[in-house]
Amino acid sequence: MTVKLGINGFGRIGRLVCRAALEHPGDVMPVAVNDPFLSLDYAAYMFQYDSVHGKYPGVVTADEASNSLIVDDGKGGKATIKFFSERNPSDIPWGSVGATYVCESTGVFTTTDKAKAHLGGGAKKVIISAPSADAPMYVVGVNHQNYDGSADVVSNASCTTNCLAPLAKVIHDKYGIVEGLMTTVHASTATQLVVDGPSKGGKDWRGGRAAIANLIPSSTGAAKAVGKVIPELNGKLTGMAVRCPTPDVSMVDLTVKLAKGCTGAELLATLKAAAEGEMDGILGYTDHAVVSQDFVHDNRSSIVDGSACIALNDTFHKVISWYDNEWGYSNRLVDLAVHMSTVDK
Repeated sequence: MTVKLGINGFGRIGRLVCRAALEHPGDVMPVAVNDPFLSLDYAAYMFQYDSVHGKYPGVVTADEASNSLIVDDGKGGKATIKFFSERNPSDIPWGSVGATYVCESTGVFTTTDKAKAHLGGGAKKVIISAPSADAPMYVVGVNHQNYDGSADVVSNASCTTNCLAPLAKVIHDKYGIVEGLMTTVHASTATQLVVDGPSKGGKDWRGGRAAIANLIPSSTGAAKAVGKVIPELNGKLTGMAVRCPTPDVSMVDLTVKLAKGCTGAELLATLKAAAEGEMDGILGYTDHAVVSQDFVHDNRSSIVDGSACIALNDTFHKVISWYDNEWGYSNRLVDLAVHMSTVDK
């Protein structure tokens, strides 16, 4: 059965979730988008053109008569995506287009109570494209099998948790993680400013400094969140972020103390085996001399850079892993919706 997906918020993640869904027509189909801050023709333009991921390889038109985006993929496939402009999630008529699953990607409705408002419009399940204070959190490839259908609202965690958690799981399962620190060297995002100004919310003063001119230390809950998806690691990991003046692709630097020692080569062999085995499509591995641009539009969650990893001794290791914080994450949200539908049927 094809999952009919609605998308609330047509920003970076909303548009890329839509694009990712269109690449899996047998499994999932976007049927509606809601964004009160875009006109129909502007939404079509923003979906057609993307400064990072390139022009959509088809034709996107705004059909005023049906108030829909018409997406022709150029390969014989065509999708009609209804466009709504409601501010209140409960007013979005998801049921009118059969959208049973909703991607909540505004960044505003991130708690269970707020996201549940979508159910009032006919949706059955909501997936928040951000960490949530109270919704159950799932990372595909790590704990998605724990989803039992009882929750109406779930979280797809963050892009960084989606990169870190598969690494942590593989390492912990084989060697045991005693404790660890993570730094994500993270691309700029829409919360930042192009030039110096008041930060959004006013609390993070460094966050208001020019994104295009600075490396900006920042907080992140991504490492601590791993403890929510891998309970055995709760309280054993924490971390920080450094925002960089690049538009996409980030890098996790994970330093861990292991319970069971191993050589650097053994640790890399374990990660490579997982990438080629049970984590195929989620975890990747390379020993090439790569840089961030080499991972733009890579749909995997986490790609270990074998030649950049180091070890001080058998129990103290640093693991480097890349991730397209936009495209990889958007693909995992689509994967999660498809998996949920197999449980909910």
